[in-house]
Amino acid sequence: MLLIFAFSDCSRQQGSGGLARLKPCRLPGIDEKLLCGQLTVFENRLTRTGRTIELNVVVLPAFDQKTKAEPLFDLAGGPGAAATESATFYTQQGKEYRRRRDVVLVDQRGTGKSNPLSLPRKKSPQDYLSEMYPVDYVKRLRQTLERRADLTQYTTSIAMNDLDDVRAWLGYDRLNLIGSSYGTRAALVYLRQHPERVCTVTLIGVAPTYLKMPMYHAQAAARAMELLLQQCEQEAPCHEAFPQIRDDWTGVLSQLEREPARVEYSPPDESAPLKLEVQRDIFAEKIRTWMYGREQASRIPLIVHHAAQGDFAPFLREATRPSIPDFIADGMYLSVTCAEDVPFVNQEEAAKLNAGNPFGNYRVFQQTRACSTWPQGKIPPDFRNPVASNVPVLLFSGNMDPVTPPQRGEEVARYLPNGRHVIVPQAGHGFDGLAESECADRIIIEFMEKGEAKDLDVGCLERMVPPPFEQDTTDDRAANGGAGR
Repeated sequence: MLLIFAFSDCSRQQGSGGLARLKPCRLPGIDEKLLCGQLTVFENRLTRTGRTIELNVVVLPAFDQKTKAEPLFDLAGGPGAAATESATFYTQQGKEYRRRRDVVLVDQRGTGKSNPLSLPRKKSPQDYLSEMYPVDYVKRLRQTLERRADLTQYTTSIAMNDLDDVRAWLGYDRLNLIGSSYGTRAALVYLRQHPERVCTVTLIGVAPTYLKMPMYHAQAAARAMELLLQQCEQEAPCHEAFPQIRDDWTGVLSQLEREPARVEYSPPDESAPLKLEVQRDIFAEKIRTWMYGREQASRIPLIVHHAAQGDFAPFLREATRPSIPDFIADGMYLSVTCAEDVPFVNQEEAAKLNAGNPFGNYRVFQQTRACSTWPQGKIPPDFRNPVASNVPVLLFSGNMDPVTPPQRGEEVARYLPNGRHVIVPQAGHGFDGLAESECADRIIIEFMEKGEAKDLDVGCLERMVPPPFEQDTTDDRAANGGAGR
């Protein structure tokens, strides 16, 4: 009876509520007028004294305000990405989400315009090839941010209580959650802390509360790379272009292990050529992050093949421009993972697990060293327990995901009796780069409308295919690994 009551409660029409608290606004690159506002919360929610944070809130209103249903709150990944960056999606290809629902985007504390824990910096090409967390950078980051932030107050549990304050401030009784990557952890934490407020949850690229990031990054990446290499070998054009792609991959890593590559690089802006150094671990980490989306992943065989021949130009073209890490607030990333993940990594176990792995123990080393000098926030005693709930949850995992493979979705789904775990055969960490990505959107919208996941038709996911592997545009057989296109 309780579940029936919860579902019926979620089907009630919602009034406009507290949207009057917001003001019409325009965001860069968006023609449509949206609604914007700020909610003030205490940085220290426990003492409720001292410094405050202005949470940046953007609402994309439902097209039918009179008969609208519960809103959709979209939680960003990272940790450290800004939720409001998704506004463009909901004004364009994601418009259908707003037919009956307001879409609410809240920059989580420490991100976007909610006291971002980041340092603006202009990167040179060599900066893009530096290690993840140089000691001097982490020291400078902490010293600078501590002038305006208590770095122990930016954990997921605290932020999800902020989110519930926003829900109440806007006058919503209940909500739907959608989260990608770290946003899935945030959604699970909100579900545990405020279960009575949740109608449905959609998780894309599932990151459990107990994941111990980045302990399993290399393991997941090696699995994804193996699948990618298999695809190249099985697809005739890729195999013909790069017939020794597996040897190329192991060969370039061995070369860089012996000695970093020192190469002359001509930037696309036609400025003077630069001398750059490419180190093994950074090369591998770039390859790992490019597997997140299938469009970038389609260039990996070409990049690896050329690098194995000593030509790093294709690698550098991709590596010396902004990518996923550049949209993450580093201080926020550290405040979350240094409290919730890294302290629980057994260093000996990690070293053993990642020994012989092509991606190595690089990320564990980088984050452990950074966290050794970063203030550590507190997490609730049950934080790392699996989240159990009867709320309907739809979980998506990409079979080619290099960081949260299907195994994670399976683990989380075990504790969700009204959950359904769906594996998207060709997806990486999300749906980027796949054909017919609107298929997933249709499924999610139908899920929210029905309030249950079991009878959803997910057949169209098979048609979400990646682009073909990129090959050289030349017919030079030598440049193509001994084969023309």
